[in-house]
Amino acid sequence: ADLRGFTALSGSQPAAVVIAALNRCLSRLSEVVFKYRGSIDKFMGDSIMVLFGAPVASDDDVDRALMCAVEMQIAMRELNLAHLRERLPEVFLGIGVNTGTVMAGRFGSDVYSEYTVIGEAVNLASRIEALSLRGQVLISDTTYQRCWGLVSASAPMQVHVKGRTQPVSLRELIAIPSHKLKVPRQEFRRSHRVDARLPCLCQRMQDKIVVPHIVHGAIRDIGYHGLLVELIEPLEAHSEIKLEFELPLVDYRVADVYARVITVKQEGDEWVAGLEFTSISDECHAKVQMFVQLLVVH
Repeated sequence: ADLRGFTALSGSQPAAVVIAALNRCLSRLSEVVFKYRGSIDKFMGDSIMVLFGAPVASDDDVDRALMCAVEMQIAMRELNLAHLRERLPEVFLGIGVNTGTVMAGRFGSDVYSEYTVIGEAVNLASRIEALSLRGQVLISDTTYQRCWGLVSASAPMQVHVKGRTQPVSLRELIAIPSHKLKVPRQEFRRSHRVDARLPCLCQRMQDKIVVPHIVHGAIRDIGYHGLLVELIEPLEAHSEIKLEFELPLVDYRVADVYARVITVKQEGDEWVAGLEFTSISDECHAKVQMFVQLLVVH
C-alpha cells in the first residue's frame, strides 16, 4: 500500500507537520492491519508492506487481507476529514493485493538482518500497487480465485507490467457484502498520467477535413484517454485535431488519432494544451495503455 499526496504536503508544510501527518496515517493503518492479524513487513517512506500467511499460514489469510484493504481505505477517508479540519491537503491510498508462494526468512548479514519475504509474488504485488489509482484496491487473479464468493469486484482488466511477457489480469475490489465493507469512492478516476517527453505532430481539423499545416509539439504527459502537449503555437479550445507520435517502449507509431482540445494556456513562449482522445482504434488504444502501464511500474 502506498500513500499518495505527501509530495504536495511536504512542499507546502513544515517538516514537523509532514512527519506528524505521516505518522498519524501509518499509525491508523497499522491498527487496521493488526485488527485483521496481518504482520507489517516494513515501512518504506510513505509505503507499507503487509503480510498475511507468513510466518504461519491460515485458511482465511486471503479473506482477512481483503477485509483489511477495504478498511484501510475507509480509515483514509476518516483521516482526510481530520486533514481538512487542519487545512492540510488530502492524502490517498493505493493498494495492491497478490497471492502466491514466497521465500520467507531472515535475510542480510552478520551486521544486520531482518525477517522478510522475497520472490516473484512479492514483486507482482508491488507492481499491482503501482498501477492502483488513488483510493483504489486492485487484486490479482490468483487472489480473486480464492475469494470470488466473498467479494464484489469489477470485470477483469488486462495490464502490462515490467518483467512479464504476457498481460496480467487484475480486478478492482469494490466491496465485501457479507461484512458490510465497501471501498469509498475517493474521487473521479480515469487513469494514470505518466511523464513522457515525446515529439508530436498536430494538425487542425476544419469542417471535418485535416488541415495540411503541421504544428510541432512535445508530449509532456500521457494517460489512457488523453495527453498534455507543449506547442510552439496555440490551438483553439474545443477544436478537434489529428495526432501522430511514437511510443518507443512498445515500438508503435500512433497515427490517425483524433482529440479535442480541452484546455489551453500560455507558458512563456510556449503553449500547453490538454487533449482528450475522441477517435482512436482499439489497437492504438491498447498500445497507449501498455505504454502508460510500463512507465507506471518502470
